[in-house]
Amino acid sequence: MKIRSIFNICLLCAIMSCTAHVGSAASSAASDEKEYFAVFMEGKKVGYAIHTRVVSGGKVTTSEEVSITLSRMAVSMTVQMRETSIETTDGKPLGFELEQTLGSVVMTVAGKVDQHGKVDLTMTSMGAEQKRTLQWPKGAVMAEGLRLIELKKGLKEGAQYTVKVFSSGVMQAVETHIRIGPVQNVDLLGRVVALREITTTLNMPGAGKVVSISYVNEDLGVQKTIMPIAGMNVEMVACAKEFAMSQNDVLDVVDKMFLASPEPLTHLDKIKAVTYYLAPKQDALSLTIPSDDNQHVRHLSDGKVIVMVKPVAAKSGATFPYKGSNPAVLETLKPTRYLQSEHKDVVELARRAVGETQEAAEAAQKIEAFVGEYVENRSLSVGYASAAEVAASRQGDCSEFAVLTAAMCRAVGIPSRVVVGVAYVDNFGGYQGFGGHAWTQAYVGDKWIGLDASFKGGGRGGYDAGHIALAVGNGNPEDFFNLATTVGQFKVEKVIINKE
Repeated sequence: MKIRSIFNICLLCAIMSCTAHVGSAASSAASDEKEYFAVFMEGKKVGYAIHTRVVSGGKVTTSEEVSITLSRMAVSMTVQMRETSIETTDGKPLGFELEQTLGSVVMTVAGKVDQHGKVDLTMTSMGAEQKRTLQWPKGAVMAEGLRLIELKKGLKEGAQYTVKVFSSGVMQAVETHIRIGPVQNVDLLGRVVALREITTTLNMPGAGKVVSISYVNEDLGVQKTIMPIAGMNVEMVACAKEFAMSQNDVLDVVDKMFLASPEPLTHLDKIKAVTYYLAPKQDALSLTIPSDDNQHVRHLSDGKVIVMVKPVAAKSGATFPYKGSNPAVLETLKPTRYLQSEHKDVVELARRAVGETQEAAEAAQKIEAFVGEYVENRSLSVGYASAAEVAASRQGDCSEFAVLTAAMCRAVGIPSRVVVGVAYVDNFGGYQGFGGHAWTQAYVGDKWIGLDASFKGGGRGGYDAGHIALAVGNGNPEDFFNLATTVGQFKVEKVIINKE
């Protein structure tokens, strides 16, 4: 099981790109500015952030770099991201670059935007390139475009506006609502300064709202940002380079990611369904939990949520590859930057796993069992690997099992997607309850069936009623947004077990 490092670098950088792209008003002359931030979680320094803005030759290049080191059961992992936007001096997009380093895994994305809004993308991982095109989201801005809007709108208390900010971390525009608050006395590492409060609300795709509070000076320079994530505060504070880059403290996040169960859940492989009563914690945002073929969600007027998880049985007789015409299902057959279903290693593994099987249900289950055995090194040191990387390294934890399972299903024509949520465990390093987890769904017949290669390979029966899904997607790190914004916001108040 992966106790997903929900302080996923994508999330932090996406938030930074929507809140920290501000600076001095000068933009026409050549300039070079760099600002350093220390990153804190639970009061401990866990990393740094660097904001750089360069104006030269009629172009503005803005970079946001973040590095965070966390510990999971005494295993340290450093995650880094550098996101760069290239724009004209009047804020028109020209291109962007993204480099993610998650543990030992490095992935890069480069995009060029032409005058007609077509974006040519090149994604590189393990030396292999993927190329595709997309259309620039109408009205979306990047760093300089947002900075110019903020300069125009000013800092009048009570003002508010909405803008679409493109983030290469999630490869789409994020609707961003900005509200100007009062001047506050803010502690900046022992130095108290009067700063303007700005509340930023991101409507993250598929994950609801992410709210952060920033404090800026008169030149719109961010001095401090506070982001509540999973019941904890992540803070970035402007500081000297020497302190930002100094040695980090050790913060183990495993206990932050576990939800207590009101009672033990045993023999889950024999349980037909479990109904969970979820209660939001005080000041928590509304819970965004999806319904699908395996779980039914009901929202109550008091903010509580009832989730009944009832795993659907795979339909026998269905064949593959999928020949239907449902556009949403067809989308889940395509290769993506983390589900490289066309990669020769992934294709070869899929064919080995499936063999001569002709039924889709049997093929999906064979892939699940194959991946459960194939990933032999259950390592917490892997940040977030793609399917091709897992095929080569044979190591990782739950998200690596999930992306490889999904990619292998797609490789043989079985629609699939990656699910993130929480799953029940009796004992994970001394913890009992629900921990952050990832698994897979495959479309068989006309239903999405659950597959959990991590549990299958770990001696458990695979997917069962002990799983609560929080989001589904293509296995990209940004799919974990809902996990990041939901875990820590609720508790499991009651469970009802249905064995019949």
